[in-house]
Amino acid sequence: MVENELSGWASRGRVVTDEGVLADGVVVVEGDRIVLVAPWEDARASAWAVHVEGLGATDETLVPGLIDLHCHGGGGASFPDAPDVATAAVAAREHLSAGTTSLVASLVTASPETLLERTAVLADLADAGEIAGIHLEGPFLSAARCGAQDPDLMQAPDAGLVREVARVARGHLVTMTVAPEVPGVAGAGGVADVLADVGALPSFGHTDAAAGEMRAAIEESFDRLAADGVRSRRPTVTHLFNGMRPVAHREAGPIPDCLAAAAKGRAVVELVADGTHVHPAVVRDVFDMVGPGNVVLVTDAMAAAGMPDGSYRLGSLDVLVVDGVARLTHGGAIAGGTAHLSQVLRVTVEGGVPLVDAVRAVTATPAEVLGRQDLGRLAAGARADVLVLGPDLSVRRVARAGTWVA
Repeated sequence: MVENELSGWASRGRVVTDEGVLADGVVVVEGDRIVLVAPWEDARASAWAVHVEGLGATDETLVPGLIDLHCHGGGGASFPDAPDVATAAVAAREHLSAGTTSLVASLVTASPETLLERTAVLADLADAGEIAGIHLEGPFLSAARCGAQDPDLMQAPDAGLVREVARVARGHLVTMTVAPEVPGVAGAGGVADVLADVGALPSFGHTDAAAGEMRAAIEESFDRLAADGVRSRRPTVTHLFNGMRPVAHREAGPIPDCLAAAAKGRAVVELVADGTHVHPAVVRDVFDMVGPGNVVLVTDAMAAAGMPDGSYRLGSLDVLVVDGVARLTHGGAIAGGTAHLSQVLRVTVEGGVPLVDAVRAVTATPAEVLGRQDLGRLAAGARADVLVLGPDLSVRRVARAGTWVA
């Protein structure tokens, strides 16, 4: 990396762009924006040559800053349990230091009062630029597929509560996980419909839906999200395979519906591709089946991300982390992840997904879900979020909005 008196800087290495990979490329930044992405020789002959003189060849890979759409915490702090902005910021900064430059903070099923209190805290954190938005995982879910969500705090779908959460979120509500088969979620005036009204997306999950129920809900939402003012055209699916009825040859459940919708470009499926939630071979097969533009990789991380094994909390539930795997102390269900998104990226590539496809699933595609054209790309005009990786895809440096933060 070279910095100079013009308040800009440049980095050289293998550059992953929307179009593919530049084997020897340069990213040039002025202020908080990328101004040039080009092959090394072209950059030396450009108007930005002053930035690149003195850059030597490296073994590094440059990718856009990563975007995590589903994260409950890290660094010992938990978004669902954070009473104030300072506590919540600990979790956001833990992931920022590991390469996640845009993070959607996730809450869990809780009482309406708690959800509104925590949403207000996260809205302040979003106003401060520390997070990119808010995700509510619950409380309108299937108790039969509760996973690490407290079934005692689930409630009947309430469109009024959705509107109140959106009001408190002040435009930062991105997604809400809902079970499509629960009465009051789908249909005119239902929760999924109201989410579109308030500029957010339904994310279907924690579901015991029978074959066809998920398909109908996705199609209805896809049509509903065609209206002006929505964040993105496609609904999402919360951590595909986890927290939903499994596939069986005589009882299909919701998973084939999700895969079919994603393959048609009508939904985006999340995968917690950390090697624990979904086997890497299954992750690779999902990319092959639905296409890389229809998958987002997420962490589903909880407070233990970046921390040692031990006891933690996730909302109202106790969690024990052993050998890096988080499980409920009572019942043993997997209770979120402990990996950073950069680790998820590395596991995915090691599992056989091409680098360009895996990078897209942690940058450009989640940026589309956010409705942010300035994020998730190494291209002139984009926000200068740049992640510098070593040959093993480990994180070396992190820049957000043109400033090196790690």
